[in-house]
Amino acid sequence: MRDYGPIVESYKTRYDIRVRRWRTSMSGCAWRVYFHGGRVINWIEAPVPKRPISLAIFLHEVGHHVIGFDRYRFRCEEEFHAWNWAVDQMRILGVPIDAHVARRVDLSMRYAVDKAMRRGIKQLPEPLAQYLPQAA
Repeated sequence: MRDYGPIVESYKTRYDIRVRRWRTSMSGCAWRVYFHGGRVINWIEAPVPKRPISLAIFLHEVGHHVIGFDRYRFRCEEEFHAWNWAVDQMRILGVPIDAHVARRVDLSMRYAVDKAMRRGIKQLPEPLAQYLPQAA
């Protein structure tokens, strides 16, 4: 099993990320806290990267900070770009995109697009059309 510790530390340092809690589940969360004096803290929660899937989730949460929370109009579009950033970083690092990672990205994006549709999105961005539910 590959040691992802140095990768984690380098991304935390490079993007000024703090891990609030290492999760035991394969889920994550990213948020930013602003203080009156101008100080900003970038927080994430993610599983400890031990396998490619947990590394992908960690990098996905970092990706939210890298691309910015207010860069895209729709949440599903932000999720799409955060996943793409994470997968690109894994390729750069030489970590294989295995079936677990590919399935997680696909399921996560299908969920995000479905949620946007339920909430009444008027115009789905073109790259997300591939995640629309298929007609029976």
